Amino acid sequence: MTNRSHSFRMPDKPSLDGIEAKWVDVWDESGVYHFDRTRSREDVYSIDTPPPTVSGSLHIGHVFSYTHTDTVARFQRMNGKAVFYPMGWDDNGLPTERRVQNYYGVRCDPSIPYDPDFRPPAKPDPKRQVPISRRNFIELCDELTAEDEKVFESIWRRLGLSVDWRYTYATIDDTSRTAAQRAFLRNLARGEAYMAEAPTLWDVTFRTAVAQAELEDRERPSAYHKVAFHRPDGTPVHIETTRPELLAACVALVAHPDDERYQDLFGTTVRTPLFGVEVPVKAHRLADPEKGSGIAMICTFGDTTDVTWWRELQLETRPIIGWDGRVVADPPQGLESGAARQAYDKLVGATVHTARERTVEMLRESGDLVGDPKPITHPVKFYEKGDKPLEIVTTRQWYIRNGGRDEELRRQLVERGRELAWHPEHMRARYENWVEGLNGDWLISRQRFFGVPFPVWYPLDADGNPRYDEPILPTEDQLPVDPSSEAPAGYTEDQRGQAGGFMGDPDVMDTWATSSLSPQIASGWERDNDLFERVFPMDLRPQGQDIIRTWLFSTVVRAHFENGTLPWRTTGISGWILDPDRKKMSKSKGNVVTPLALLEKYSSDAVRYWAASGRLGTDTAMDEGQMKVGRRLAIKILNASKFVMSVAGEGTAADPAAVTRPLDRAMLAALADTVEEATAAFRAYDHTRALERTERFFWDFCDDYLELVKARAYDTDSAEGASARAALLLALGALHKLFAPFVPFVAEEVWSWWQEGSVHAQRWPDAAEYRTAAADGDPAVLAATAEVLQAVRKAKSEAKLSMRAEVEHVRVAGKQVEAARAAAGDIAAAGRAAAIDFAATDDAELTVEVTLPESTEESAG
Repeated sequence: MTNRSHSFRMPDKPSLDGIEAKWVDVWDESGVYHFDRTRSREDVYSIDTPPPTVSGSLHIGHVFSYTHTDTVARFQRMNGKAVFYPMGWDDNGLPTERRVQNYYGVRCDPSIPYDPDFRPPAKPDPKRQVPISRRNFIELCDELTAEDEKVFESIWRRLGLSVDWRYTYATIDDTSRTAAQRAFLRNLARGEAYMAEAPTLWDVTFRTAVAQAELEDRERPSAYHKVAFHRPDGTPVHIETTRPELLAACVALVAHPDDERYQDLFGTTVRTPLFGVEVPVKAHRLADPEKGSGIAMICTFGDTTDVTWWRELQLETRPIIGWDGRVVADPPQGLESGAARQAYDKLVGATVHTARERTVEMLRESGDLVGDPKPITHPVKFYEKGDKPLEIVTTRQWYIRNGGRDEELRRQLVERGRELAWHPEHMRARYENWVEGLNGDWLISRQRFFGVPFPVWYPLDADGNPRYDEPILPTEDQLPVDPSSEAPAGYTEDQRGQAGGFMGDPDVMDTWATSSLSPQIASGWERDNDLFERVFPMDLRPQGQDIIRTWLFSTVVRAHFENGTLPWRTTGISGWILDPDRKKMSKSKGNVVTPLALLEKYSSDAVRYWAASGRLGTDTAMDEGQMKVGRRLAIKILNASKFVMSVAGEGTAADPAAVTRPLDRAMLAALADTVEEATAAFRAYDHTRALERTERFFWDFCDDYLELVKARAYDTDSAEGASARAALLLALGALHKLFAPFVPFVAEEVWSWWQEGSVHAQRWPDAAEYRTAAADGDPAVLAATAEVLQAVRKAKSEAKLSMRAEVEHVRVAGKQVEAARAAAGDIAAAGRAAAIDFAATDDAELTVEVTLPESTEESAG
């Protein structure tokens, strides 16, 4: 709090026009948001900023959640912290590949050699994509994401994010690739990463494995088919299935061990219809006696329950669905000849849908289909970015342990979640439910092209077969490496794919396997030890609720293994943005809104106001009406600031000692309460309450206090006038700081009219200082005085008189009259009352009687 005198530099017509461009440039040149890396860890506040996916455009949901984070960053900076606030770009993975394919009209074909002179088609046709080499494809990915990142950064700057743009990273750059490969090699060395050939959830469109965290259930129409299997004596055993096309993949029937209907079948065999393969009948607790006929077929693989049965009952494997989602040419064991082979050949090459139709037709012809299929709808597992149901195929993949098959590790990861401070607290249950519900380890390999390669080669034996159990690994000082284009130590490139030579691991890491290291990447792990020691573990992880199971959990897993700690102390979980139909906005639903037009129409501060009005963890409607309110607030801050400075006049000091009048002290006492509540709200990560409390005081200040003290403040010859002017400037300075985290452009603009430096580099208001300036001030004085003034205004309005009209007499009665009496002179001046008197009564509410000119008496209360 300063008490020096001020000169004012207000514009003639304050406006929001152009202030974003003006202050973005000033902030950039001044380095006001630069991280001071000389500060010790206890003086640092570090933020693990979510790297948005660079695959098109930002949407309003990004603006919403990133504004929440920015208010925290600004508050912490004004509280004396050195704020480490970097920005990352998530530019690898399927979204980027799809965008490149459609944008340039190309597709990746690793068998095609690199063309250094390749240029994409002048007129790209997404439906007739040109095949290009992997290296050419990756170059186009790099090119397009670089352009997208520039657009993203310009929008973030326009929004006013107080990011230190000297600290940026991309999940595909050399720094991130090195960190991801180093972490993987260490996971591998400690036994936390491993390769396994196992049933894998598989997207047939993208031809890639999918992790448990990337699944979503979608209701789809289907049908139960009642199908007859046969005992050795020919007696039928009826099962009901939604996947008759997998009969050729059947390896057993299963029923609940307590189901009396099938006790005599357990331990025997039955034959499959159409194919005549003998399969065992097993008992397992997961079989549901109430579902269908109570006995089910186990196929390899129809769903995840099949995988569980197959693993626990130690059954053989008869896979028939290939990576392309079609029935493979080679029949499984037992179907190689005769009628079984003839039936199978009718399915070869068919899609799952077509294979189902053909199988049903053959079952009708054989008499093994009982009745007509019964239509149902049921949940089917999809890859969250996919359009076709997932299949389960057997593949060789990389995994990281995550507690899905290790009770002790699961317990440790649950405990990590309990060490973390959650805002809101109830979001922790989502984390725990996810960890407790895991049924397998984290599959991290993807059969894609644009991603971080696994730093692994395999020697080839004399027959050219890879020896997976003898991987060739680089040393950490060789990272990053790309096994698809680099030879391992001791080999030459011409030995690639040759017997006795080597092959590179063809897969890339799941994007979360890199993003899960965002705290380490941003903090300079193993790259900048000085920075790392100052910012890690980080203070805040802000993110969406829908990726608790992916980004938050996977980051906890990696830090638990590598650092033996949480990656951050606190997490703030944003809610979703809802469209006018109260549905979550998402790109996949096509109901997203891009922010630039809104920023231009209403101003960045107005859009930030709307965003800050949404609490953490609470879904918020996309509401342009709220943006209009925010714009009105920003304009009011401009106009009210100019008015206060005009009233205060040149040379006035914001001197607490000059504040002597009860009403001025009451206002400062109310201000101290506001500062105290806003500060407590911010410390509890409730930015919305901080905004609400600040805004409420501001409007009371403008509507009531300014009107009440205006006449007195113009009196330059009295101590009463000096008291009003000092109080006005003290409140103005506090309000500029209180609003700075929410509406940074207008706050900076009005601050520049009368102060040096940036408002964003100032200390956050201290409630104790304003309480000291208020002395024995009582907020009730301001409240009671404002109530009387409002009653006088109401009386004039109802009589259709000007607010400048004279009032003959005002009578105030009630318990709070002494509070109002303390500011009698200000009431009389603001209400233009010739006389005013007060009567103490037992009424809790004040009663105000107003006598207007010409003996017309009105009352209000």
